[in-house]
Amino acid sequence: MKIGGGCAEGFGAVADAFARNFSTEGEIGAACAVYHQGRQVVDLWGGVADTQSDKPWRQDTLCGFYSTGKPIAALGLLRCVDVGLIALDDVVASVWPEFAANGKAAVTFRHLLTHQAGLPAIARRMPEGAMFDWSLIVNELAAQAPWFVPGSRHVYHTNTFGYLVGEPLRRLTGLTPNQYVQREIAGAIGEQLYFGVPEDALERCATLYWENGGGAPDPAILDMEMTEEQRMLRFATMNPTGFSSMGVMNTRQWRQAEVPSTNGHGTARAVARIYSALAAGGEDREIRLLSNAMLGEATRIQSSGYCPNLDREVDFGLALQLTRPERPFGPNPGAYGHFGTGGSVGFADPVTGIGFGYVMNQIKPRWQSPRNRNLIQAVYASLALQAEE
Repeated sequence: MKIGGGCAEGFGAVADAFARNFSTEGEIGAACAVYHQGRQVVDLWGGVADTQSDKPWRQDTLCGFYSTGKPIAALGLLRCVDVGLIALDDVVASVWPEFAANGKAAVTFRHLLTHQAGLPAIARRMPEGAMFDWSLIVNELAAQAPWFVPGSRHVYHTNTFGYLVGEPLRRLTGLTPNQYVQREIAGAIGEQLYFGVPEDALERCATLYWENGGGAPDPAILDMEMTEEQRMLRFATMNPTGFSSMGVMNTRQWRQAEVPSTNGHGTARAVARIYSALAAGGEDREIRLLSNAMLGEATRIQSSGYCPNLDREVDFGLALQLTRPERPFGPNPGAYGHFGTGGSVGFADPVTGIGFGYVMNQIKPRWQSPRNRNLIQAVYASLALQAEE
């Protein structure tokens, strides 16, 4: 298996773990990047981007990373808070008046950013392909009643999150999440990531391979008899049935659409570079993402407890998942980031100054991934050995 890139001295264990993922964990194609205190120490890629053509994974291969993109999509709204355009506890309807309908007048931006807005799913049956129509989705979310009292609990907003943070951003700045990322983030970090891949980059996208095939579910599954709670959870991922990318993840339409919760594409370097800047306190010498105060608020526990959509205990910051013992971002307290379906992940560890990114095209839909765990453990084993020398 050909592996490109390399590691700085002292981080060879990460390259070994990366190679083992191909030989023992069924990796098809992947990339991993790590920054340590602002310096890139790991930049690895390998395998194939497409098995049919045997196209090799290259340094500039773009890969879908699913929910790893949620905090990136939310950066624009967090930065609006940071500069005082809005406050976290302002009501969403202050910039999106239509959103006040059906009992949502008191929903705040904090609720949106912590999966407490009561809108994890669209309640009305949506036509197939509806996720490609931004106006249709945001108008539907604005019009419907919440599934539960906003602020009373958290239920992971699997697919609606990106629209809910994206529409206020659009109204505040005139930019969609993808436009904002291209103008304010991607250029600053010097790396490529998209919520809507441009035409000239499509041929660099890796083909995604779902372990279960990845086909679209039968729409009749949405008509089965179920409780209201079950309906909310099922509709969260399957209304419309392609909302989570099932059946469409390798199409041109999916790659070029703007579905910010789910269809981010980029390199592991881009993800790691963002988290490297955050690990430095929100900014480093080259890029400023958030102030120390805003980052401190974003990375403290805002909501904690069981999430029925994720079926586990979770601690949410603002658009971020916070490290927990059963699903850690490394061994240190205070780490934060986000996992994506199949095993992709980006995180920051402010204790060690680590910014980490991992993307891959073999999608194994389970919430624990031995592949990312192997890589993360190798990073910290490398740091431990260096500390002993």
